[in-house]
Amino acid sequence: MDRAALDTLYNNRAAVPDHPQDLERWAANSARTREALAHRADIAYGPHPRETLDLYTLPEADGPLLVYIHGGYWQALSKADNAFVAAAFAGPAALANVALLNYPLAPEADMDRIVASIRRAVLFLWREAAPLGFDPHRIFVCGHSAGGHLTAMALLTDWSRLDGAAPADLVKGGISISGLHDLRPIQQTYLNDKLGMDPAVAERNSPLLLLPGFKGPLPPLVCCVGGAETAGFHQQQHDFVTAWQGRGHSPVTAITAPERHHFNIIDTLAQPGQALYGAAAAMLR
Repeated sequence: MDRAALDTLYNNRAAVPDHPQDLERWAANSARTREALAHRADIAYGPHPRETLDLYTLPEADGPLLVYIHGGYWQALSKADNAFVAAAFAGPAALANVALLNYPLAPEADMDRIVASIRRAVLFLWREAAPLGFDPHRIFVCGHSAGGHLTAMALLTDWSRLDGAAPADLVKGGISISGLHDLRPIQQTYLNDKLGMDPAVAERNSPLLLLPGFKGPLPPLVCCVGGAETAGFHQQQHDFVTAWQGRGHSPVTAITAPERHHFNIIDTLAQPGQALYGAAAAMLR
């Protein structure tokens, strides 16, 4: 495809003209969550000012941890916009502790640096699990859009290269919502004006391309795309799920949320009765 066609496939704000209403709803629900649930805010996991996380914990100290990575095409939004996710899992349902991550954004940070920050955050949480109050053996990662990409990159990490004491299966499962698993098309769109990826950067940060050569164990994976999303996101999910299935031995669940677009699909993660929430709850249990 030429750039104009790819721009259309991946311009979610143009595809959903009323997306500001979704962003406003996230903000309002997140503000209510911060008021209702006790949490620790802005825990530093690295030296960059945006390398911080908010942690919502359960009363028991041995529960699982869900690490949530926000979207925004690696260049916008923050953990503050997604606190409502914590209400679904660390609230009355008490399914999991929840860590909401911030990370450096483009154009200040390039893709290699952003991925490195996510890995730093996950390692920090694993190392500090006991004082922070959750089980280091039950860490799961979830993200939306760019966060889905970063979730997949966390799943395809050789943790022992970063910390010799880290287990190969440090992350026990992942949930990629509207995830971007092949960055080669993104490198050819308007998004790259800020991301600044060359072909080599796009390739080494594409989970789809890393998967065939990955030597470690593959944990369970859930992928979800909205029925009303553009064909680009459906193709991204199809290709990654197919490749994951081709490796065998690791369960993968593919969900298409009927009539959901790129923004309101996240609501299904936080709503009991929705297929995505059910898959996430089953994984955490």
